[in-house]
Amino acid sequence: MNTEIETFRAFSRFYTRLLGTLNEVLLDTKYSLTEARILYEVAATPDLTAATLCERLQLDQGYLSRTLAKLHKSRLIARKAIASDARQTSLNLTRSGHEAFAELNERSNNQVREILEPLSPVARTALLQSMKTIEDTLAPKRTQPRVCVLRTHRPGDMGWVVQRHGVIYHEEYGWDQSFEALVARIAADFIDQYDPTRERCWIAEASGESLGCIFLVKHPEQPDVARLRLLLVEPTARGLGLGAALVRQCGQFAREAGYRKITLWTNSTLSSARRIYEHEGYCLVNESPHHSFGKDLIGQTWELDLLQ
Repeated sequence: MNTEIETFRAFSRFYTRLLGTLNEVLLDTKYSLTEARILYEVAATPDLTAATLCERLQLDQGYLSRTLAKLHKSRLIARKAIASDARQTSLNLTRSGHEAFAELNERSNNQVREILEPLSPVARTALLQSMKTIEDTLAPKRTQPRVCVLRTHRPGDMGWVVQRHGVIYHEEYGWDQSFEALVARIAADFIDQYDPTRERCWIAEASGESLGCIFLVKHPEQPDVARLRLLLVEPTARGLGLGAALVRQCGQFAREAGYRKITLWTNSTLSSARRIYEHEGYCLVNESPHHSFGKDLIGQTWELDLLQ
């Protein structure tokens, strides 16, 4: 934990130094970081109340009041009492306030452009995705559900599938890298032998972020049987019903493709996945102990009859 704390603090020091947020003024203007954030919030939300602004920025009420008084005195912000509640004040930018905000906004965009432009497209994508991961991990729980879509695979998805399986199953179940190797072989076989009329990979995605996956492939020995493989849902996306949606998508496609049955192999420790299979109508037909991925496990075979 001590190492993790120092790593976190080192990143914080690096990032504040990179953006110059420790300076008394921001972006070579006369405004502090707090003043710039206030101008941004008021510009983004006309008639913003001081109470809402205080909550958004998590500022001390007295400090915010003094800063607003300074911006009002500089004729950047206009304050007006709300008729329905005299205790509340609405905030709007004046003409000078809009000009100040436009300058800050342009300088901020230019600063970020200078950081991003030297990077390759791949590096930019990785950087922005990492930023989104930090925000999603540390932000308060979402009050609105994510809008998710299920799409078919495209270049780059197999690498994500292998990497996330390796990381998540190691973190949650302690499985070793032999499991990651198995996933890599399954993904490689899918690409090498892909039959678009009989096979699919679906990626669950929200706002460009991959949140889950599943595969439906032909059984190597039974042409009228499909195999469900590699169901995964990111920890941050669980509880949205993505696992059930992915499994249901496999069933729908399998019926359209003319399969009579879907079979899958899993392990008894994967209780969440087993509940989804059972809820979708799959039946447990066989189980046996085995030692794989560095653990003693109980393997299970589940089947769904598509002709019923």
